[in-house]
Amino acid sequence: MNSVLITGSNKGIGLEMVKIYLDQGYPVIAGCRNPAGATELQALAASNNKLSVEAVDVGDPSSVVALKERLGDAPLDILLNNAGTAGPAPEMQSSQDIDFDGYLDTFKVNTLAPLHMLQQFRANLKAGTNPKAVTITSQMGAISFEFINMMYAYCASKAAVNKIMRMIGDDMKQDGIAVQLIHPGWVKTDMGGPGADLEPIESAQGIVETIGKMTLDDSTAFHKWNGEEHGW
Repeated sequence: MNSVLITGSNKGIGLEMVKIYLDQGYPVIAGCRNPAGATELQALAASNNKLSVEAVDVGDPSSVVALKERLGDAPLDILLNNAGTAGPAPEMQSSQDIDFDGYLDTFKVNTLAPLHMLQQFRANLKAGTNPKAVTITSQMGAISFEFINMMYAYCASKAAVNKIMRMIGDDMKQDGIAVQLIHPGWVKTDMGGPGADLEPIESAQGIVETIGKMTLDDSTAFHKWNGEEHGW
């Protein structure tokens, strides 16, 4: 098995996916902004030599390039773009008010970073076995999803990454790399809140199972965490 690279892996769904892939026997590269503060992740790494914790701020292009330089040409079987942000305070991403800097930061993390990760690690994936590149998106970025008048920056950034992944998926398919988008459900995380439907482990298990069933024919598909197709 070649490695799995997961961003935003210090908590929530990302952390649970790290645990699942380790249990499946994969070497896992867990990326997060502040490894020193990722206590649960570090404890896991101390007890499992298949886990390496790497510093990466996906919204900072130089940080992504530095991660690529550290990993070199190591083959990857799975790249999981899990890191994300909710963006500015809801009242500052509405029809009434706009936080321009907050909007830009939201697009850096939710839209440009997944694209940059695929660009940087394309050769690593091409060298992998049955390689897959997956971006955790949101149904709030689907044009077909009816949503209340709020969270403009977040919704727009997810709609943009959906389009980008659909386009780059056709391109990367030529290298034998399957690209897919997955909506994780409404999850009890810092972003989803305590009233959400799913525990992080439920979402993570469904996502990993869905990824496991991916083939090159599924490239550019949009699925829910439970494997169901999601409308665009």
